[in-house]
Amino acid sequence: MDKIESAKKILNKYNQHNLTKILDKLDSENQEKLAKEVLKINFDNIYYLYMNRNEKKEKDQKIEPIDFIDKNKMNIKEKMELEAIGEKIILNNEYAVVTMAGGQGTRLGCKGPKGTFKLEIGKSGKYIFEILAETLKRAHEKYKVWIKWYIMTSIENKSETIEFFEKNNYFGYNKKEVKFFNQSVLPLIDMNGNLLIDKDFNIKKASDGNGGIYSSLKNDGIIADMKKNEIKWVYICGVDNIMANMVDSVLLGLTIKHNASTASKSVKKAYPEEKVGVFCKKNGKLAIQEYIDMDEKTINLRDSNGELLYGDSNIVSHLFNIESLEKLANYKLQYHCAIKKNSYIDENLKEVIPEKPNTCKFETFIFDGFQYLDNMIIMRVNREEEFAPVKNATGVDSPDTAKKIYEKFFNV
Repeated sequence: MDKIESAKKILNKYNQHNLTKILDKLDSENQEKLAKEVLKINFDNIYYLYMNRNEKKEKDQKIEPIDFIDKNKMNIKEKMELEAIGEKIILNNEYAVVTMAGGQGTRLGCKGPKGTFKLEIGKSGKYIFEILAETLKRAHEKYKVWIKWYIMTSIENKSETIEFFEKNNYFGYNKKEVKFFNQSVLPLIDMNGNLLIDKDFNIKKASDGNGGIYSSLKNDGIIADMKKNEIKWVYICGVDNIMANMVDSVLLGLTIKHNASTASKSVKKAYPEEKVGVFCKKNGKLAIQEYIDMDEKTINLRDSNGELLYGDSNIVSHLFNIESLEKLANYKLQYHCAIKKNSYIDENLKEVIPEKPNTCKFETFIFDGFQYLDNMIIMRVNREEEFAPVKNATGVDSPDTAKKIYEKFFNV
């Protein structure tokens, strides 16, 4: 009872009277469970995020074009030199891959984790996770080493993801080299500042964006595991790009040669109005400018060769040395507020399914950490060779468009 009373005091202090009423109506088992959750929440942090949710985030900040290196304009000698540098790291087993796979396949009509979605590729189809495993298996065939594969899941899909890999025998990849860890989460808040309760009488939470990967790598012991295994370089990408070249010795060699701690791949914008974030500089630091924060004039600016000044799209394909990951894990990144639609349990313990977005979801982005890095390389690659995202059920960036790119490249 002391625990429950303590929880009530905290809830009343932060005007969470709806939760107090719900707590009073629960049986003793659910009361204790909910009270434990309440006592773990940093209400000062949540309250601060809620109160500052409408604050403008540097929309008027001046941006500048970035320099990039085009992989396709390198001559054979350059590529061979960079490959030799990168291959040394890979052959020494000092390289690891991280896949961010915390999302669900809801937008694709898939009930489970997004990585379990099956594309109609070949005769029997291929799961997204299967395609990524095959990419790493090709690297194993080339370098004769099993590259460590870390997969970031969410509290929603971790058990289902592990079960899926077990059921499919890890698609032939070495099970010992695969490790799962959870993405960090934050409570959801409605538009009046109230925490939400789900149908199992838990505080409703959601992942805090892919920028949470830095703290998650630290808090789940992944950075420690990497250091234990003498990993020096880590490639991070999202689960939904089935063409991600996760073991690129040229990118690795280029980063090392330039004495940089990090690198990112980009692809040329398909057209000026394409709805993608682009690489740029803010205050002399590498950054991403979202398309919604760029006016028509800026979007269409071109250089003397007729190329878009802001034409390098972010494809969430990043390389970090272990020191930069450790550094970023200790920074608190800027949160962004997204308005989402979420069901909840009301004061009468009835489930409410809203008709319109009703919830503040706070999230950070992986590129929010770039401002803290001193030296970062951008390498432009061919879209048709390295970028085939599966985001939407139909149209642009859909299973159909990804399938066409994949089948053309691999001659399926």
